[in-house]
Amino acid sequence: MTGEVSAADPRTAQLIRDGRTALGIEFGSTRIKACLIDADDPSHVLAVGAHSWENRLEDGLWTYPLDEVWAGAAAAFSALVDDAQHRHGVRVETIGAIGVSAMMHGYLAFDADGELLVPFRTWRNTNTGPAAAELSDLFGLNIPLRWSVAHLRQAVRDEEPHIGRIASVTTLAGYVHERLTGRRVLGVGDASGVFPIAADGSDYDERLLALFDALAPESVPPLRALLPEVLPAGGDAGALTDEGALLLDPTGLLHAGALACPPEGDAGTGMVATNAVAPRTGNVSAGTSIFAMVVLERPLEGIHHELDLVTTPAGDAVAMVHCNNGASELAAWAGLFSRFAAAAGAPLDSDAVFDVLLREALEGAADAGGLLAYNHLAGEPIAGLAEGRPLFVRTPDSVFDLANVMRAHVYGVFGTLALGMQVLAAEGVALDRMYAHGGMFRTAGVAQRFLAAALQAPVAVGDTASEGGAWGVAVLAAFRRTVAVTGERAFVPELHRYLDDVVFADAAASVVAPDVTDAAGFAAYLDRYRAGLAIERAAVTAL
Repeated sequence: MTGEVSAADPRTAQLIRDGRTALGIEFGSTRIKACLIDADDPSHVLAVGAHSWENRLEDGLWTYPLDEVWAGAAAAFSALVDDAQHRHGVRVETIGAIGVSAMMHGYLAFDADGELLVPFRTWRNTNTGPAAAELSDLFGLNIPLRWSVAHLRQAVRDEEPHIGRIASVTTLAGYVHERLTGRRVLGVGDASGVFPIAADGSDYDERLLALFDALAPESVPPLRALLPEVLPAGGDAGALTDEGALLLDPTGLLHAGALACPPEGDAGTGMVATNAVAPRTGNVSAGTSIFAMVVLERPLEGIHHELDLVTTPAGDAVAMVHCNNGASELAAWAGLFSRFAAAAGAPLDSDAVFDVLLREALEGAADAGGLLAYNHLAGEPIAGLAEGRPLFVRTPDSVFDLANVMRAHVYGVFGTLALGMQVLAAEGVALDRMYAHGGMFRTAGVAQRFLAAALQAPVAVGDTASEGGAWGVAVLAAFRRTVAVTGERAFVPELHRYLDDVVFADAAASVVAPDVTDAAGFAAYLDRYRAGLAIERAAVTAL
């Protein structure tokens, strides 16, 4: 990556004025991020903006109010506009292409008038166990608790009052895209977390749709009528309307007309952001949740509850190891030390605190000195936990010092993920390299090194590690523009070739191979981690 374009270059201001740009907006679990790139050279980030938000627990379910979706989107776009003005002396009023990404799965159900029937239910909810188990048995493949179809089926099983009024079901990315463009569509990667996709990666699985409809035909309309149309990367997903432009920019200065790429989930945009869409590659995305995506060469032989079978944005089969709990508990501990620094009269900003603590972790014992850290703020299906209880555990003979404490917490971020990845290893799935992105990888050589030990595979981190999915969906928007411009008049590259030849041709990335000592230490930690899950289960029961 060449990184940010210099503000001194007058060509940059002109391409922004001309709208030769692509805008990506991603609705993550804690931040809404906007990223503007040069549509012809997507490695050039022109401006960024962000807005913080948090989910809330209402009536036992995790949710975000939809008015916060639009307030946050407008705030992130406004921050991006200010950034572009500051860097390049030009206001963003025209964009060439736009893409929306968001946290996958969950449940947004609307009536025929487009009114939300129940508050948005996010991926984080674990109340869908009976439905997920029923559908997994019926379909003969794993249907995770997070998937939209599990939420819908659970609502039918529970005879919720809104069921009789459902006219459409979608994801957060699908909802935002529809409001911006008027098109009810999903990118195939996001759609694969709604309902299983056919083997050719083109659409929902017709046989399984029929099985679902036969369960309770009197309860809801046929499922295909409820779900958005499925599109591959590069597909025609409409364009930004006047109404959509006002939602992003209430000042009214943003013009309509930007070509829209299919809306995608954060898993798919993470794959794009790390150039991990070809077989034998994969990526790890670490944020509020943490998940690994591994592009498969062949179908898996068994059915595993630890694995989701989803797709890349181009429709290729992917095994996903999704953990509900990522770096939030690590961030909470960093906040504790940040407050200590401030109370001691030596305040540090959060990035500096993270940098100090992560570098201290390098000095810890390879097995974290016998300490254990569980990051389970929410339930964790892979670990067999319906609810979460963050715990820090030590024995009398553990080596309790700051270095080991921090190494234990970083290992804890990767603990449940490693349990799931062991299932893939047992299936004989081979990896040439894993790519990582997310804020915890900004401190060079720490989380990346420990992840390599946990996965026992080389881990690469590129220049866009902290930009993540907002940049990834901006790239997908640029790809849509390339497809539209070339059309029948020239060769349209496949997504992986476009990433290799256009986006990542000059990319810089650091690659860390597993350290033998770290790998042995993490293996010992993981043995304790697995045994200590009994403590977690007891805590859920007792507290």
